[in-house]
Amino acid sequence: MREALAGRRWLFVVTILTGSFLLFLVQPMVARMALPRLGGAPNVWNSAMLVYQALLLGGYAYAHALSRLPIARQAIIHLALLLLAAITLPITLPNIAAPAPGREALWVPWLFLLTIGPLFFVVSAQAPLMQRWFVASPAAGDPYPLYAASNLGSFAGLLAYPLLAEPLLSLGVQSRVWAIGYAVLIVLVAAAALSRRGATAAVGQTTAREDSAEDDVPDRPFLWIALAAVPSGLMLSTTTYLTTDIFAMPLLWVIPLGLYLLSFSVAFASWRGPANMIVAIAPFVLVTAGGFALFMSSLANLWAAAASILLLFVVSVALHTRLYETRPAPARLTRFYLYMSAGGALGGLFTALIAPLVFDWTWEHPLLIIAAAMLVPLGGWSHLLHRSFPSSDAFRIAILALLAVVLVAAFRFRGEVITDPWTLASLFFAVLTVGAGTLLAAKRWSYVLACVAVLALLGGITQLSESFSGKRSRSYFGIYTVKDTEGGFRLLVHGTTNHGAQRQDPKRAFEPTTYYSQTSGAGLAMLSAERLFGPDARIGVVGLGVGTLACYRRPGQTWTYFEIDPEVLAFSENGSFTYLDHCTPDAEVILGDARLKLQGVPKNSFDILVVDAFSSDAIPLHLMTNEAQKIYLDALAPDGLLLMHITNRFVKLEPVLAALARENNLTGMKRIDNHRPGNWPIASSWWVALSRDPATIAGLEGMPDKWRPLGPPAPEPWTDDYASILPYLDWKRAF
Repeated sequence: MREALAGRRWLFVVTILTGSFLLFLVQPMVARMALPRLGGAPNVWNSAMLVYQALLLGGYAYAHALSRLPIARQAIIHLALLLLAAITLPITLPNIAAPAPGREALWVPWLFLLTIGPLFFVVSAQAPLMQRWFVASPAAGDPYPLYAASNLGSFAGLLAYPLLAEPLLSLGVQSRVWAIGYAVLIVLVAAAALSRRGATAAVGQTTAREDSAEDDVPDRPFLWIALAAVPSGLMLSTTTYLTTDIFAMPLLWVIPLGLYLLSFSVAFASWRGPANMIVAIAPFVLVTAGGFALFMSSLANLWAAAASILLLFVVSVALHTRLYETRPAPARLTRFYLYMSAGGALGGLFTALIAPLVFDWTWEHPLLIIAAAMLVPLGGWSHLLHRSFPSSDAFRIAILALLAVVLVAAFRFRGEVITDPWTLASLFFAVLTVGAGTLLAAKRWSYVLACVAVLALLGGITQLSESFSGKRSRSYFGIYTVKDTEGGFRLLVHGTTNHGAQRQDPKRAFEPTTYYSQTSGAGLAMLSAERLFGPDARIGVVGLGVGTLACYRRPGQTWTYFEIDPEVLAFSENGSFTYLDHCTPDAEVILGDARLKLQGVPKNSFDILVVDAFSSDAIPLHLMTNEAQKIYLDALAPDGLLLMHITNRFVKLEPVLAALARENNLTGMKRIDNHRPGNWPIASSWWVALSRDPATIAGLEGMPDKWRPLGPPAPEPWTDDYASILPYLDWKRAF
């Protein structure tokens, strides 16, 4: 019987893989479903992750409590809960009221909890529970490598969504396929329970490892929680960086989470070679990639993203390997996983909920890097200087000398790069900084100080001065900085993207600037408003920014703004920018997601509707779908003009809008207004004008000289049910 039980390892591996695959396939799927309601803010995904981590903690607590019962009773209870949760299938979003402005941080988790809560809770419990059932046989062997299989299944589920499910299947089909997979999981769990029906020992008693010395390993709950919390928080802060300047969509959401899960597979694998190698290089990577990521934080490109991703993966493997090396005997397996999940939830809570409320910038990222420096295994680095300096006095002098080298080299590196980027001198000081910082891993305190020094000198001090200036603020939707330049301009920077500028010279304060100049698509359209629609034209603007478009307002016109973030409106109300107060003082500003708010306005409310809603450089996907387009057209007069801003560094959106124009029988033209940097404050911009009436397009200012037909359309328009940006990524501009 013992041999038969031990021979079922494949069944437990398949069951764990299936459950984890489904668990992490459903995460981006539900977030994708919710985008039309939630917009494109990076914190939407972080809020979703916070819910998932809380449910995972609940599932692990349930598994820990259940593991104290005989296997037969465990199986009955668990299968009953699996069947009960199946009542909520297929997965759909509940119909709940939209959040009040400023309440998104609480409303978003509530929506996800109602949508996926029961299913996620019960499926999340099956991985630790299956491991406990597996070790019910004394001949079963070490169960911890099964956790590597669990995270491998999770990683596969995450990859499958953006690469297969999202591009090939509609959301409705995705939900039905997931329900079929869930039915398969129930069958596998039942089979796993039956395979252990002959086990005579209750789970939690005799196991294969309980006679080993490892049974003397004490519980280390605070260490386990800390080792799990730092990678979890770092994963979410890396996600925020990636999605702020490109797109809030599953392809970018899953990269940090996928690598985070893959780190568990490496750290808990039976083959220790890869984990040991990554642990060995972790102190070097932490000081190098950590400093580089912070130094490049003001630049949205793939080099900065690559540094952040490398840092996340190496730190996660190193800290999770330390978790594995301090694991208890299998009898305490579920308790160990419970502490791990508690740490993951705390890391998510800190990054997704506490940090946006407490900090005015992403200070959570460098703080987590410093926390990682306090925890990462130092391994052979801790003995390197000892061998070179056997005397304790000489050793201490060497440490202090290296700290001085780090301070001087990092300071000189930053100065060299600012004045003349990437010269031999800057490369020399970069190597000196990294080399000295890594050698300081000889002692924990000196290594932490080295990391603090590198982070401070390569960007931390600059960011700290910005915070103390009082001109930066943070909301659920992003980080905003008001900057006054030497040229007499005041800028609003969202993330890494300029969202508008106003001259400080009173005589020219209300001239249109940046993407809204008189030669831009927006400027040409606004100059055409009176001729096309008369002196009482009705103008709607989605996305307030600094309010630059208001300077085109003419007497008799009615203007309405839609703005999702109260923080953005505050910049116009507190006098930071005066376009709105001076040019459209009687305009109505409607707070909330524009797509939802436009559904509530009467039909034919606007002659011109401008859609200019960005999250840093990312355009919310839910404003680019066919369903959104129909909402815009309902709000427009029959001959009205829809104007869409598609300036973007990374995504070519013209084919998407061309497909929407074809789908809705619209006439469309584009205006590409290119300017050299020396033309500041005029910026290059791409605008698309659409209308059901060809005469409206033909009457635009500058037709036909300044407008061009749209290029080839995408094969299919984006919809709420189906959209993928993979074909439209502009990789050349990402570096």
